[in-house]
Amino acid sequence: MSQTWWLAPCRPVDEKARANALARQQQLTKPAGSLGRLEQVAVQLAGLQGRLKPALEQVWIAIFAGDHGVVAEGISAYPQEVTGQMLLNFVSGGAAISVIARQLGAQLEVIDLGTATLREPLAGVRHLNLGPGTANFAHGPAMTAEQGEQALQAGRDSAQRALDSGAQLFIGGEMGIGNTTAATAVACALLKCPASALVGPGTGLDAAGVSHKAQVIQRALERHADLPDDALQPLLCFGGFEMAALTGAYLACAQAGVAVLVDGFICTVAALVAVRLNPSCRPWLLFGHRGAEPGHRQVLAHLEAEPLLELGLRLGEGSGAALAVPLLRMACSLHGDMATFAEAAVADRPA
Repeated sequence: MSQTWWLAPCRPVDEKARANALARQQQLTKPAGSLGRLEQVAVQLAGLQGRLKPALEQVWIAIFAGDHGVVAEGISAYPQEVTGQMLLNFVSGGAAISVIARQLGAQLEVIDLGTATLREPLAGVRHLNLGPGTANFAHGPAMTAEQGEQALQAGRDSAQRALDSGAQLFIGGEMGIGNTTAATAVACALLKCPASALVGPGTGLDAAGVSHKAQVIQRALERHADLPDDALQPLLCFGGFEMAALTGAYLACAQAGVAVLVDGFICTVAALVAVRLNPSCRPWLLFGHRGAEPGHRQVLAHLEAEPLLELGLRLGEGSGAALAVPLLRMACSLHGDMATFAEAAVADRPA
């Protein structure tokens, strides 16, 4: 494996297709701009797909799971066993993302990168066993360089399976008790801000729990204050296997020319890492929703991202992004199926 595959240029946007799609929007039987964001996203997808009329029939959803050593610091409202238990729930069809994927007719894959309590392999889960979760970043780096590269490659491999399946849209989801703590630490390191600026309740901490979580993160940031100015280092130092896999998947999709729909806080922090590592991936990232976790809004703002939905979600799993797929499909249908003024014999506005 090339140790720097993630730095290879991403596919450029097809500006001709984008311009043609924009011109088509001006000819449809509606006032110009009257469908707002739906028009904009249809034109964006046209440029990404290199076709006048984009389509999103084939959607690939990959759930990346991993445990976090920092859970030992008492930063989660849920026990670590939940990570492994949810893997079974995903493949049994009982999780929110499982329900949404069925409704969308989307392909759902579940990848266990390294869980702490799961002992037996589960049918329908890809077990990669990078370790029994990450190390506790309160005391040292969460991952070794080798583990980080393996996790990045796991995301790349998922993106390749999506590409091979004919997917037109990739959604990454995550599962891992403690991962809002890890994501907050990574974001703080990248944005050079204190933990108090981004920390939130995650899966349901009370005010005292949030304060303790902020203290754990802040002490770790101070402990590792001499990190090199490289986006990969905060990921290795504070992140999770699932976050590294998401980062690798986003970059590989952008390199291969597959649009990505980014989910909530953890996924958006992974997108921030991806953009910092390789800015040419940014045009390929669409954003599904703005979640309830306080840091999500700030990371989105830093990425100059305007999500499609704002529903107060804080579930993860790729659920918020998946909920935006019907909206994207409607945008494509309106763009592709509406009549032009000429086709409908409707008088256009004077030039």
